[in-house]
Amino acid sequence: MILYATLGCLALLSLVLMLWQWRVARLFPLHRRVERASFAPALTLLKPLKGCDAATEDCLRSWLAQDYQGETQILFGVAAADDPVCAVVRKLSAEFPGRDARLVICGPLAGANLKVCKLAEMERLARHDLLVISDADVRVPSDFLANAVAPLAAPEVGLVNCFYRLANPATLAMHWETVAVNADFWSQVLQARSLKPLDFALGAVMATRRPCLREIGGFAALADVLADDYQLGHRIAQRGHAISLCPVVVECWSGPMGWAAVWKHQLRWARTIRVCQPTPYFFSILSNPTLWPFLWAATCPGLLTFWFGAGCLLARLAMASDLQHRLLSEPGGSQPPQRASPAWLAPLKDLLQVALWGLAFAGNRVEWRGQRMRLRSDGTMVQP
Repeated sequence: MILYATLGCLALLSLVLMLWQWRVARLFPLHRRVERASFAPALTLLKPLKGCDAATEDCLRSWLAQDYQGETQILFGVAAADDPVCAVVRKLSAEFPGRDARLVICGPLAGANLKVCKLAEMERLARHDLLVISDADVRVPSDFLANAVAPLAAPEVGLVNCFYRLANPATLAMHWETVAVNADFWSQVLQARSLKPLDFALGAVMATRRPCLREIGGFAALADVLADDYQLGHRIAQRGHAISLCPVVVECWSGPMGWAAVWKHQLRWARTIRVCQPTPYFFSILSNPTLWPFLWAATCPGLLTFWFGAGCLLARLAMASDLQHRLLSEPGGSQPPQRASPAWLAPLKDLLQVALWGLAFAGNRVEWRGQRMRLRSDGTMVQP
């Protein structure tokens, strides 16, 4: 009876947490645009780059083609002049001759996080106090900058970030990861925000002011951390500045990946979150909406556990389908909506997440950008 009651309570708790997550996601004004983009300060876009793939040119072009009224400086940072992405940048610079765009050869890079080292180099060349940081694989709609900087009109806002969607899952493994991001991750962020103001940032695109960056020691202070986006937002929030979410969603593109590559990526993500937020991550297992109803039904078979488990499974499938649709379906978007990944992958993702959760606490080694690194308890990384 104790086992029956314990598993029953955990199953009920996971259902309640799932419905709460679903509700806050549905209430968020996703894809909403500003009515009049009257706030358009001069800004500098920092784009650290390394290598290129089939989507790189389109992703970079989306930034050069922005419909933004303010003055814009664009800095593309690479570690070496022979990086193949340099040819892409030069081609696009010729395509947009009126843009203030510059290729910056950064180096020598001193720090474990080479992306942040490039940002530190470009920071010194930025001509404007409003800085926008974006990963290389991000594609944005033409009105993104106008919407992203809008919250910074309020002086209390120190950083703006946004949700992203995985745009081109090409394998079953990538579809599994896409469900984790396009259905669960953004809604979990909103669930956390419903408890307290955001004190971290999502790294696809971030916009901040130079004075806020100087308060935390600039990008140089983040040169050895793995979760530089989390730490940038966290340190700015610690100094009393608000973290705002822009409702416009951006796209992340990547080359095809198999199960091994996706698993390494997810394990690195899990260990990174565990280091950044050890206590919340430990208790996150309680919100697994497939694990606990399954264990209850398998351990204590009966009509109640069977029908409760079946109901939880149907709710989980409906939530995964609905939240993907909300993230992918942009009203009035210029591109056709992306097809959602199969919702049946959500329960599989939940069960595999148990293994990732355990492995996150079982080690501190990660593979990042082709290098094996060891994570310290403070979130910095070193060569093993």
